Parts: sequence; structure tokens; C-alpha cells
Amino acid sequence: MKHHIMAAKSPVVLILGAGSNVGQAVARTFASNGYKVALAARSLKEADSTDNQLNIPSDFSKTDDVVNAFTKTKAAFGIPSVVIYNASAGNFTPADDPFALTLADFNKDTNINLFSVFVAAQQAVLGFAELPASAARTFIYTGNVLNVAILPKFVSAGVGKSGTAHMIWAASAAYKDRGYKFYYADERKADGSPKYSIDGDAHARLYWQLANDETQGSWMQTFVKGVGYRKFDTLYTPLS
Repeated sequence: MKHHIMAAKSPVVLILGAGSNVGQAVARTFASNGYKVALAARSLKEADSTDNQLNIPSDFSKTDDVVNAFTKTKAAFGIPSVVIYNASAGNFTPADDPFALTLADFNKDTNINLFSVFVAAQQAVLGFAELPASAARTFIYTGNVLNVAILPKFVSAGVGKSGTAHMIWAASAAYKDRGYKFYYADERKADGSPKYSIDGDAHARLYWQLANDETQGSWMQTFVKGVGYRKFDTLYTPLS
């Protein structure tokens, strides 16, 4: 029992979708700053958990796995004050035939890119309500350019990213007075064009800063490696 009380003193970050790039970089950054880290992803083994890192095998095509990740995190470490949704999915289609996608694949992608994010945000808010005002109380979604651009091969991913962007935008306004912060992160090249090979450490730096900012910044965090947040006015249109 004493160990549990000690553990509850450290702030907690829950990373849903813990890949080798962004997920691991974010986990390292928060861990090195005293956070307990809960990682939820398909590839993880619970047996590899440590006193400071909880591994939760999870498949976010199932929304129940999101609830399970929060339940396990809370039981082991306490309520997460920072929640990062880093999972994404996309079944590609021919560029000239976006409706070649099967409904089953469209559903699965949308579960991962949108419905599980909704459940994660819902769970995060329930937890934020129980945390003191001094806690970070921040929700960050790892997005990309697809909420403001079309790449016809990526229609299912674009639908999910666009829906989630809307949800994050709404949440950033709705919960602002309660001090809960919501962000859609989108790494770009310096000219504002999409960065397909994203940088894990650049994400980690931005996420750490957003978690520590006292008030809500721009909900749509377009950012450039080595620069940070940059507002890009024009929508990106790919060459046909």
C-alpha cells in the first residue's frame, strides 16, 4: 500500500499508440522529467513493465481497449494528467478511386483515427476533473496535414484526422475555462508542406512544452523541427 501512495505522487502520462519514433521519444522525455509513463500499443508485453513504465497491450480498432488502458493506468500509477493519442491507421486506395476502399477497412481505420480518440478524450476529461488545477491536464493528438489537405489515396485517414481535428478544436474552446488543454499536432517542413518522415524528438519537445504551458495555445499546432509552432495561412494542395 505504501508503494502505491508513493507512486501516486509522480505525474502520469498515458501514451496511446507507442511506436518506435514519436511514442518512444515522448516517453523518454516525460520519464526523464519525473513522469510515470503508461504505454498502450499492440506490440507491447505487459511482462516488460517496470516501476516507472506500464505496458498495456492494446488494439485501438476496439474502443474498449482505450477504456482498459485508462483503467490500468489509474490502478498502477494514478490518473494521467497528460494523454497523448499517437495511433493512426490508413488503408490506401488508388488515387483515382477513393471508394475502392471496403466499408470494413473504412470502419477499422475510423475506429482508430476518430472513435477511439473520442473515447480517449472522454476518459481524459473524467480524469482531469479529479486532478488539482496545478496538474498539466493536457490532451494531444498526433495529427498530420490531412485535416486541411487532400491526398486522394488517404481518404479514410483524412476523414479520421479531419473529424478528430474538429473535436480537438471544439474541446479547446469548451474546456478552456476549466484549464484543460487540447491540441492537434502537425509537423511541417519550413515552407509549410507536409513532412512525411516525421521527427520523434521534435514532437517530444513540442509535447513537453504544451503540457507545461499554463494556458491553451492555438489548438492546431503546426510546427517545424528546431523552430516550434508556426502558423501557416495557406492550405496545402498537392499537385494533381
